[in-house]
Amino acid sequence: MNHLHLGFIGTGRIARAIIAGLSSRKDTVIAGFDRDAATLDSLATDYPVQPMPSIAEIAKNAEVIILAVKPWQIAGVLEELKPLLTETHLLISVAAGISSEFIRNNAVKSLKVIRVMPNTPAFVGEGMTALCKGQMASDQDLSLACELFSAIGQVAILDESQMDAATAVSGSGPAYMFHILDSLANGGVQCGLSYEQALLLAAQTMRGAAKMVLSGNKHPDELKRDVTTPGGTTEAGLKIMDEQNIRQILSDTVVAAAARSRELMK
Repeated sequence: MNHLHLGFIGTGRIARAIIAGLSSRKDTVIAGFDRDAATLDSLATDYPVQPMPSIAEIAKNAEVIILAVKPWQIAGVLEELKPLLTETHLLISVAAGISSEFIRNNAVKSLKVIRVMPNTPAFVGEGMTALCKGQMASDQDLSLACELFSAIGQVAILDESQMDAATAVSGSGPAYMFHILDSLANGGVQCGLSYEQALLLAAQTMRGAAKMVLSGNKHPDELKRDVTTPGGTTEAGLKIMDEQNIRQILSDTVVAAAARSRELMK
């Protein structure tokens, strides 16, 4: 059996989530490097990951390198990688706001680059990953990346110009959902529920509503109308949301996050 050799540079939370999804693949060998030895040791204890002592060892042994470090660390890592990279390497970057052109300009011009933006629900196999290919990457490279990230949830192929928007919607989106869930639960507490009871009601409701949207049968506005009876309880709640302009607030939230993603390149 031909094995795919993956090398992770950076083994923090999002790398751990990706590795959790990939660890059951019998045709994949996973290695990792992290400047925090304790983080790497913890990962290797929980998953079949081969700890590597350096970035050089990752480049030497991996066909696919997954760059899972913070955006501000990218330039330094690429400086170390540059003399070690070849045209045969495929580099997959998880860093928000860092373009494939920036990576090639700071590494090897002919380097095959795929940008991805996963999110933290990958921890429970319900991730949403946006992917785009850089100038030198092939459709086959993109297909491989899609196959890998399908192990942690759904994938969507985008143009690179759309990646800041994807970062704002799905990359940062779980935090918005958690904020909304906490707010709904607190409302339930004000109405007589325990926080635990209210959070369960709210979270399962969000989960079910999302599944209805993903079924693709109806637009969210139509689904909303299906729940809303004139003069009923839902209408009373939606009236408050409309008065407070919640729709615009949520839209502005996404726009602000996308703007920040663009700023990370500056």
